[in-house]
Amino acid sequence: MQKIHLLLILSLFLVLQGCKTATHDPDFRPRIGIAGISLESSTFSPAVTPLEAFRQFEGDALLQLFPYLHPDSAMGQGAVWLPAIFSAATPGGIVTRETYEYLVNKKLDIIRENMPYDGFVFRIHGAMSVVGLDDPEGDFLQRIRGVIGNDAVISTSMDLHGNVSLRLAKYTDLITTFRTAPHEDVAETHRRAITNLYNRLISGKGRPAYKAWVAVPILLPGEMTSTRIEPAKSLYAMLPSIEALPGVIDAGIWISYAWADEPRNQAVVMVVGDNRRQVSHSARQLAERFWSVRHEFDFEAPVMSFEESLDAAIASNKRPFFISDMGDNPTAGGSGDVTWTLARLLQRPEFQTPDGKSVIYASIPGPEMIAAARRAGVGGQATAMVGAMEDDRFEGPVRLSGTVMFTSDREAVIKVGSVYVIVTQGRAAYHRENQMLAIGLNPREADIVIVKQGYLVPDWFNMQADWVMAHTRGGVDQDIVNLPFKRIVRPIFPFDPDMPDPELNVIFVPSAREVYGR
Repeated sequence: MQKIHLLLILSLFLVLQGCKTATHDPDFRPRIGIAGISLESSTFSPAVTPLEAFRQFEGDALLQLFPYLHPDSAMGQGAVWLPAIFSAATPGGIVTRETYEYLVNKKLDIIRENMPYDGFVFRIHGAMSVVGLDDPEGDFLQRIRGVIGNDAVISTSMDLHGNVSLRLAKYTDLITTFRTAPHEDVAETHRRAITNLYNRLISGKGRPAYKAWVAVPILLPGEMTSTRIEPAKSLYAMLPSIEALPGVIDAGIWISYAWADEPRNQAVVMVVGDNRRQVSHSARQLAERFWSVRHEFDFEAPVMSFEESLDAAIASNKRPFFISDMGDNPTAGGSGDVTWTLARLLQRPEFQTPDGKSVIYASIPGPEMIAAARRAGVGGQATAMVGAMEDDRFEGPVRLSGTVMFTSDREAVIKVGSVYVIVTQGRAAYHRENQMLAIGLNPREADIVIVKQGYLVPDWFNMQADWVMAHTRGGVDQDIVNLPFKRIVRPIFPFDPDMPDPELNVIFVPSAREVYGR
């Protein structure tokens, strides 16, 4: 018995010595890879996101997305950074399987070339849809694991409108997400993911001991869960205090994505750390709080029909008066080319003469109009069809005829009566003041500004004198309970408003290494 005790003490001493060496080795520079893909795509839109829609950040271009990893910075010098490729596209339609496989395999080839790894940064949105494939981000991460092995520590950073499947939770070790909507903490979130990983590797602590995952059966649109207002404001305000608890590394709440019909689409809470009781209690606390306030979520501004929105804007003496064209919001996955609102706007008699209230309409794709505007030149007259190239379910292409106020190879401004229509070569999202100033439009001086958005991004929110959210048609229709969902897990709120309270079970997700035992 005494011999067994001595052997146990000796084994413990050797383990502690190994940890001590890893923790304090001044020459240790972990090898850390980076890759990812970012897209939010609606399965209720007929649009398809093609390969050319993705912007590719490879090698040094990828590292430039993280200025704190500059070679002269502390973290830049403290590790060997091995960037592969990060692909990003404006939210839109579903991705073909061929495009997905091309993007993933190209990244995996570079990841193989850069082997081995101590850690890996996985940057995603979390709401990409791919033809014939559920949970693309989980699939991609599983395939990364198949290359780099189960010993490397992986840290994932996400959008709070992404989906956290159990598969994704299993193959990552650390995970974090945005805490604001609209997203004003994007850079901060990605930095937190990288810093958490770096610190765990440098300290020798490695992967956290516990990952608590709780499914919360709620599926709400982002427009109803803005963190600028309650209850999301207070709900997300809980995260920093939980993160600061001993034994907790990070805590996150994922609202999920409301316009994709997949089983993974539901709200999720995750907490990771080394103290089992603290991690479990915190995850349960967040989930219970989330569920308890489900009936309090609402839109950030008054919601009206489009006709009612125009009536309110015309009657108002406040300028600029903003109208959110929510149903075709390209920043949420809409095609951005639905003409349903434009056709009705141009029919209103109040805007059919130059002395009517000035309206900026942003925007509608129309390559034929771009060509016509360039031929006519500024001050000339141009006529062409615009819109409904991808989504013509609600309205066909609109014949636009007016004065050219601005033209370039990518954009044109056509004035029809008192309406300034921004026409683009392809789908586009206008979310900054300088985008409009660059094409000769000053939104601060307009009476009415109509943007294809849900909640207003900071530039527009800080500028608006008044604001309404218009319930319009498109691939991200806010009337989600009447969309043809077939595959989400039921019951779920608000589709089943009288459902019983869920169990909100805390699931401790094993790491990939624990699953395979090696």
